[in-house]
Amino acid sequence: QCPWGAPKPTSISCSLADVMSEQLAKELQLEEENAAFPEVVAVAEGPFITGENIDTSSDLMLAQMLQMEFDREYDAQLRREEKKFNGDSKVSISFENYRKVHPFDSDSSEDEVDWQDTRHDPYRADKPTTTPKRGFIGKGKDITTKHDEVVCGRKNTARMENFAPEFQVGDGIGMDLKLSNQVFNALKQHAYSEERRSARLHEKKEHSTAEKAVDPKTRLLLYKMVNAGMLETITGCISTGKESVVFHAYGGKSTNEDDKVIPPECAIKVFKTTLNEFKNRDKYIKDDYRFKDRFSKLNPRKIIRMWAEKEMHNLTRMQNAGIPCPQVVILKKHVLVMSFIGQDQVPAPKLKDVKLSSEDMKKAYYQILNMMQRLYKECNLVHADLSEYNMLWHDGKVWLIDVSQSVEPTHPHGLEFLFRDCRNVSQFFQKGGVTEALNERELFNAVSNLNIAADNEVDFQAEIEALEKVNEDHVQKHGKKVSAFPSDGDPPIYDE
Repeated sequence: QCPWGAPKPTSISCSLADVMSEQLAKELQLEEENAAFPEVVAVAEGPFITGENIDTSSDLMLAQMLQMEFDREYDAQLRREEKKFNGDSKVSISFENYRKVHPFDSDSSEDEVDWQDTRHDPYRADKPTTTPKRGFIGKGKDITTKHDEVVCGRKNTARMENFAPEFQVGDGIGMDLKLSNQVFNALKQHAYSEERRSARLHEKKEHSTAEKAVDPKTRLLLYKMVNAGMLETITGCISTGKESVVFHAYGGKSTNEDDKVIPPECAIKVFKTTLNEFKNRDKYIKDDYRFKDRFSKLNPRKIIRMWAEKEMHNLTRMQNAGIPCPQVVILKKHVLVMSFIGQDQVPAPKLKDVKLSSEDMKKAYYQILNMMQRLYKECNLVHADLSEYNMLWHDGKVWLIDVSQSVEPTHPHGLEFLFRDCRNVSQFFQKGGVTEALNERELFNAVSNLNIAADNEVDFQAEIEALEKVNEDHVQKHGKKVSAFPSDGDPPIYDE
């Protein structure tokens, strides 16, 4: 007990010969095995050949007995590995399939093997039986054909495993589910439809600009603008249309001295790279002499870039003429950056959505009439899609947007587009209570100063088509885009 007391006697160490003894090593191994697996070792222990009542004259008998002893040792080792592998886990793995089952192994019994460790699971559903080539099994009353309801139902359930991995079919075989042909065909058709739809959505998402989303190439263009400092941040989507998606962004600093001053708030117009919306709109650009030569040489996707370039040029013309419209900042492929019409991320309302008083409605009408005349005379353009949907009300005045489809009056359908614009404007303001609003024919003559006299709309449109035909023949004869419309001088500019 005392720490300063006499030391305890030390045990005498073994000699090196005793440590290197094979007999000692076997005894130590046997002790460890008995401590770890007493029941298994007990089975493996014991004399195998005692020499009593055993006929050792047959070599076959000796070989079988030796093989049985080897199998016992192998099985004992396999059980030790199994127990070591499973440990304290609740889910155990059995190595019973690797046991050496010998016909002379009298110690092996079925009671020692749990049913979960065998190949035959009583709770596992049987696989659907296959029908032989002759189409039936059994004889007499017990005959079963391949058209049997139960057989077909189980086969249909097994066939569901061939559906796409995304189609969750569940454990129909385990529940012994029997699907009729009608149900199976409906599920099969639905699975194929979902697979094709998934492929289409993936293709559209990867290669096109979908609604309120951009493809990887467009996203890269936006990232470059932000990284270059041209844009400070892109806040989100503010408008979607058939041909484009508009995002709001805060402007940054100009990268070059020659560049335009970037406004504090910008609108990013991303033209959709899907071609569906442009199949019926190529007439606005293929007959425009500014892009006619380039149109035939470009593939369909590059035409979309030309569409953005067309809007940039039209906005520049309108801006130079003093018409209220977004200011162009920069164009990168099919991404057009413009000034934002609105304030604090709130876009200016469209003319169809805002409720104006009678005075403001009258004021807006004369503003639009003035802009249409200046657009026709000074900019040499026809909006071609003018309506209350493409006019914004901001700071007490009307702003024109969406001029990508605008064409010149000398376009083969330019006057038709102008008459359509006049009809939309007249109908909107007449419904809005503006008594001074002209009808579409009077407005057309007021804007174009062509003074077409016709008693009804049919004759009026016939005169327009005749003028377009004369102008088209004049262009083909002289090779210049010079208007041949008869005019009585400049039209009077209506002001407020």
